[in-house]
Amino acid sequence: MADYRAPRDDMDFVLHDVFNVAADWEQAPELAEMMDVETAGAILDEGAKVAENLVAPLAREADEEGVKFEDGVVTTPEGYKENFRQLAEGGWVGVTANPEFGGMGLPKSLSAQYEEMLCSADIAFSLYPGLTSGAIMAIDSHGSDELKNHYLPRMVSGEWTGTMCLTEPHAGTDLGIIKSKAIPSEDGSFEISGTKIFITGGEHDLADNIVHLVLAKLPDAPAGTKGISLFVVPKFLSDAEGNLTERNAVSCGSIEHKMGIHGSATCVMNFDGAKGWLVGEPHRGLPAMFTMMNYERLGVGIQGLGAAERSYQNALEYAKDRIQGRGAKATRNDSAEADSILVHGDVRRMLLTMKALTEGGRAFSTWVGQQLDRSKYSQDDAVREKADAMVALLTPVAKAFLTDTGLESTIHGQQVFGGHGYVREWGQEQLVRDTRIAQIYEGTNGIQALDLLGRKVGGSRGELLKPFVEEIATFLQGIAGNSNWSKEAETMQKSLQDLTSISEELLQKAATDENLVNSVAVEYLHLVGYISYGYMWLRMAVAAEQKQAEKPYLASKVKTARFYFSRIMPRTHALLGAIKDGSESLYLHDDEQF
Repeated sequence: MADYRAPRDDMDFVLHDVFNVAADWEQAPELAEMMDVETAGAILDEGAKVAENLVAPLAREADEEGVKFEDGVVTTPEGYKENFRQLAEGGWVGVTANPEFGGMGLPKSLSAQYEEMLCSADIAFSLYPGLTSGAIMAIDSHGSDELKNHYLPRMVSGEWTGTMCLTEPHAGTDLGIIKSKAIPSEDGSFEISGTKIFITGGEHDLADNIVHLVLAKLPDAPAGTKGISLFVVPKFLSDAEGNLTERNAVSCGSIEHKMGIHGSATCVMNFDGAKGWLVGEPHRGLPAMFTMMNYERLGVGIQGLGAAERSYQNALEYAKDRIQGRGAKATRNDSAEADSILVHGDVRRMLLTMKALTEGGRAFSTWVGQQLDRSKYSQDDAVREKADAMVALLTPVAKAFLTDTGLESTIHGQQVFGGHGYVREWGQEQLVRDTRIAQIYEGTNGIQALDLLGRKVGGSRGELLKPFVEEIATFLQGIAGNSNWSKEAETMQKSLQDLTSISEELLQKAATDENLVNSVAVEYLHLVGYISYGYMWLRMAVAAEQKQAEKPYLASKVKTARFYFSRIMPRTHALLGAIKDGSESLYLHDDEQF
């Protein structure tokens, strides 16, 4: 596997030349004094060193070793504990956390770049600080001052880590039927009982304590999701000063043996009357947890992006070095025994597809991060309202499309390697295995698609789609005089018309076809994804043309934009055809005919 090198130039390009995020920072009182272009660059340079030199070198060996489980104790791969200690000491666990509790308080548009680097280095390792960051956010947003003051400083520092405990053996997507119970105690705490499965980082040896965020139901809970409450349940209880006292009644029953992310402990957690404390209001646990999950869903999307970037770097290096066959006369090296496989059209197709999807994905994740920042920090009500709508619409796309295209890119990379991509020696197959889970956890991609089409577009009667369409249309109007990109702008304009038209058609037909949304949701999400990437590539192309005189490497950006519109954007035509079929072909079979 090639040594990982963070794509810092491209990160700076999308942050500052494409999205001008510093202008947003200047207008936010919480960010203006702490964040500017130079500070952001210094932070990401240090983050790159962490990813390249600390985390990435252990990824292969950690995958081979995996986690060990014995007598309820989980041991992480050799080197993980020391690396986590160094990560924590550098302040990298609390990159987005509230400075009041010791965090860096980075805007999401910036932290997304660091998250990508960490995921490129080792997805399995990244999950430990990643889940902790999400738990920090949930407690900070919904916990009492007492809970925040007790838990957050120690979680932000990395002394304690965090988890999210939702799924049960019988309840995954349908959380309304969870069985975990919370019984009130006289001292104001609750006794939490139940079993949770697939808990990332539920038990490990990286930190002194693990703070579980657990969904459970109170005795008077109404049925369904409106009866779920959220609780902090620590592995160890602690006194007022934070000194650990006794072990809580929570334990790891087993760990899963998985296809990938072998360095991440995925645990079955048993709560046997464990002491916990309510976070937020009773029966309002799911909305509180979604504070965490919306950020986590972008974070999971970034896992796909990080793996795609690493895959591209690996495959490109291999393609340049692998001598095999002859190219066309125009590219042939007659003095050599054979040419590198980089001269072959199909290899170039795969590499350029990876490059287009990865760089488009980086721009997209940055754009979504910018919307999250505006939603949180903007002083303008109209800006904040629009950002809220964009976040609601784009969160399921970010999770699902980034991971779907991430897996595609890792498989393309594997194909470039040929047989060497299938054997463990080269490490490329690890990226395929590690990325595959990202399409499943934090809500499967099919569920994300239902969320997009059923809840966001359908639930708003198309209103949430309007800010998205309007922003792209406004950009297209702004470049109407740029003849260099008139063909691509026309393609985007037609795509917006198609999206608007098919959305209206689906809203009408769904009123009489209850199977429709479920039948076309994935294709619809992909349609929105490719249109979003088209918008990203057009923005990047225009910015690159303006900057390539001072940054010659951007000439490649312009050429990749041409490739995206010529070879990838046409996928939308097939998606539209499938969506127009509706549910008809899916429901021709009787159940016994499958």
